[in-house]
Amino acid sequence: MTTAPRRLDVVAYRVRIDLKGTKPPLWRRLQVASDLFLDDFHDVIQAAFGWTDSHLHRFGCGPEYYSHDTEYYLCPFDVEEGETGVPEDQVRLDEVLVEIGDKLFYSYDFGDDWQHTIKLEAVVCHEESAPRVICTAGRRPGPAEDCGGVYGYELVVASADPTHTDHAAAVAEYTCQFGLDADHAPFTPITFDIDEINRALADLGLDDTTSQLDVPEPLAELVHAVRTRNGKQRLRRLIRDAALDQPVQVDTETAARMVRPYAWLLDRVGTDGITLTGAGYLPPVHVEAAVTELHLGKEWIGKGNRESQTLPVLDLRESAQKAGLLRKHRGKVLLTARGRAMRRDPVALWWLLAQKTPPPSTDACQTQAGLMVLVATAAQITDNLDATVADLLGAIGWMSADGTQLTGSMASYAAWHTAAVLRRVGAFTDDGDFDRRQRPTPDGVIFARAALTR
Repeated sequence: MTTAPRRLDVVAYRVRIDLKGTKPPLWRRLQVASDLFLDDFHDVIQAAFGWTDSHLHRFGCGPEYYSHDTEYYLCPFDVEEGETGVPEDQVRLDEVLVEIGDKLFYSYDFGDDWQHTIKLEAVVCHEESAPRVICTAGRRPGPAEDCGGVYGYELVVASADPTHTDHAAAVAEYTCQFGLDADHAPFTPITFDIDEINRALADLGLDDTTSQLDVPEPLAELVHAVRTRNGKQRLRRLIRDAALDQPVQVDTETAARMVRPYAWLLDRVGTDGITLTGAGYLPPVHVEAAVTELHLGKEWIGKGNRESQTLPVLDLRESAQKAGLLRKHRGKVLLTARGRAMRRDPVALWWLLAQKTPPPSTDACQTQAGLMVLVATAAQITDNLDATVADLLGAIGWMSADGTQLTGSMASYAAWHTAAVLRRVGAFTDDGDFDRRQRPTPDGVIFARAALTR
């Protein structure tokens, strides 16, 4: 089956979504913008029914969901697995729902096999000021995750409702299957609350510019990489709170104060360069000078004379190299042409460092973690930054080597090089606490915005 051409105008679709097999029918009625892509419509369905996006899903366009004539669209997992077909994020609603009465099918949780039938009931004018999606009606509570499909849902409903005509039989069946002391709580249906559903739909951010990926390309790609509805919501809120539409300006005095560690290093290397140790590190005399003159001793333990054991100094030099300010050549560290040009220009140096943050890397996880730290800094997040980054990385699909979820310390390690630059330019408060990333300074907020909009 082939899709129809996209509409040239945006209209509002009134659709009814029925959960197949439920009696009486369990349904939701929505009004949605016709140019919504299916990956966003997936999030809409999840919010409308109270699903938690804990299982795989798939859209199908054809006479029925299970039909040889039905075209199925790839969810993010399918794409990652290399399956052939059309990804759902490339298909719009107006390509699969065209005429009144047209149907689209959506399957969620291939074990419980929740089959949703989406029927186009009406096409009306879409006011630009109106929400892009809103729930207008519905019937019956939404099923709990993993309750056993339609049969399990109806069994729970009947056994929990003394007025239900099949209550006695349902209680007997439930007791037979799960025992006298079985707890209904995990499978309690989600009450149909239209206000709560619309709050959840609003939280999707489909009315924000970020939902249309009207943000810098690296952030658009980051949003696109997040697989879960909750993860997308969280990241979109952070991007919105980062206020990236505000102009970024920096004066000479502020720039000079923030880039002082880098300017100091460029002056230290000078026109003659510095001969490195046999292992390729700065000699102790330069490490000691950096620790003393840049006041790095309060953030690192040890003698502060070996670069390999003094991470603030090592991070400073390596980040300067990644920014193209320094280079190694025949056992020496030397200024590059860029380093020489910016040695006496703090504003240009400030903008270059912002442009090169996160530092260039072939490690996608490090780059994504770095972008998340920048967004959180620009949004002035003050609590649980590492946990936030760990959750978002997990929503993309990153996990530890043993297959478990990433911890906050793992996320901190992934974002280390970006955080190192932010620390050096004073993006976090100096209050004596070693982990200072959770308290961005006003200068740090501006720098993070510059890095994100470069």
